[in-house]
Amino acid sequence: MLVEFSIIPIGKGESLSRYIAKIIDIVDKSGLPYKLTAMGTIVEGEWDDIMELIKECHFKMKEYSNRVYTKITIDDREGSKNRIEGKVRIIEEILGREVPK
Repeated sequence: MLVEFSIIPIGKGESLSRYIAKIIDIVDKSGLPYKLTAMGTIVEGEWDDIMELIKECHFKMKEYSNRVYTKITIDDREGSKNRIEGKVRIIEEILGREVPK
């Protein structure tokens, strides 16, 4: 399963990097494969592991803000593995060239 999520503290100004860094530290220590993007984080793994991770991240952000916005997008394809890199590789094969990552 692939999940893209973002967690945003409301009312903390324009620059949120210091808060996001605390969440990425949790994701990194989880041991799950992930990719950080400018607009969110993509994680690959099993349902329970990912949902527990997002829950932990959400409640960590609640320590810094009374209002937290969490967005989750799920791509659940049975039997698929290594999709974080694999999906990009397939597009590159179709195009016949590398794309920016």
